[in-house]
Amino acid sequence: MTIKLRFAPSPTGHLHVGNARIALANWLFARKTGGELVLRLDDTDTGRSKAEFVTAIEEDLRWLGLEWDSMFRQTDRLDAYAAAAERLKKSGHLYPCFESEEELAYKRELRLKQGRPPLYDRGALKMTEEQYARALENGKKPYWRFKLSGTNISWNDGVLGPRSVKLSAISDPVLVRADGSPLYTFTSVVDDLETGVTHVVRGEDHVTNTGVQLDIWLALGGRMDALHFAHLPLLTDADGGPLSKRIGSLSLRQLRRDGIEAASITGYLAALGTSQDPFPGTPAQLLPGFDLNNVSHSSPRFDPRQMLALNRKLLHGMSFEEARPKLPEGADAAFWEAVRENLDRLPEVKHWWDVIHGHIAPVEQPAEAEFLATALSLLPAEPYDAATWPSWTEAIKAATGRKGKALFMPLRLALTGEDHGPDLKALLPLIGRERAVQRLRA
Repeated sequence: MTIKLRFAPSPTGHLHVGNARIALANWLFARKTGGELVLRLDDTDTGRSKAEFVTAIEEDLRWLGLEWDSMFRQTDRLDAYAAAAERLKKSGHLYPCFESEEELAYKRELRLKQGRPPLYDRGALKMTEEQYARALENGKKPYWRFKLSGTNISWNDGVLGPRSVKLSAISDPVLVRADGSPLYTFTSVVDDLETGVTHVVRGEDHVTNTGVQLDIWLALGGRMDALHFAHLPLLTDADGGPLSKRIGSLSLRQLRRDGIEAASITGYLAALGTSQDPFPGTPAQLLPGFDLNNVSHSSPRFDPRQMLALNRKLLHGMSFEEARPKLPEGADAAFWEAVRENLDRLPEVKHWWDVIHGHIAPVEQPAEAEFLATALSLLPAEPYDAATWPSWTEAIKAATGRKGKALFMPLRLALTGEDHGPDLKALLPLIGRERAVQRLRA
């Protein structure tokens, strides 16, 4: 059997970390098993789907290092959905309904008052042919519901283990709107069946959908043993609350703008929900350690601080050649080696470039005027190297009797305008004597 998976985002917005986790899991599973990965754009919601989001999805996936073997849009397969709907109508699985939203709301309210679950009562199935024809003559257009089998649909989930959905506790789903447009619950099944998808890896919020979709799958002629599911527990925020409240700030676009490296995101997401320690890595680097069996049943907490720590680790170990395309023009290996271990995010590098090559706002230190004047008088001539800072500070220490913070902090504030930062042993040669003199005087 050729294993085939699909990642199926809706182009109604930008991808976020939850989407990225599902995309990554699908890619890793496909590559681990020698299978195929399809990028399917679920764009039948034409009112919300936009071309710019399609472009953004492709760009974000490639930025993460995720490629796909084939791609299609659901809007290119409307004829296939219409044909599948006709088959279900002929087999009696799809039946027409005319109830309005108001009528359905009234029915639900009535059932609740009667102490019954607010399920659809299948009233449309009681229509006679004459009533149906009269409704059409009056200009009404039917929408179409799928008649669920009422059985228990069970499967062995690739992450959650044995799972079962009681279809008698679910309302018959609408698969086709009155305007003829198909809904996700339907199109997804038709695509999975007709494109040969064998494994569906998605979020735990789709477990109930899986029961319904397997019922539709069987009605369309699919075999129960031909489709396998794995549902990943949903991410929560660092406090265990719904991540959806913060999802805007966790879009891949925003994280990229904030300077989070793609390998930090993929490395963190791959380890979430497992006992493995996260490490920054490209999808290809993460492949050897991937196994869906390692994913816990409980919801993992997404903590941006942990992801930032991975990003810091990645930058601290990044070579100059890797960083060069993202550094300010003119930056050399000496600059990168001097500042990289002080970075959480790569955009911060510009600040240290400006500290070295630009102008800084003087930090007022009136109480240190005499000390800084002494330091200036002892500042050695160029050329500077790694030995300049320790020899200079030793001379200042001998002249003033200062040591520790009292010795180093006034110098750091004067030379960089910051109370912390890269080692001045590496920074002073880059700042140079002329700027050092100006800043000590200022």
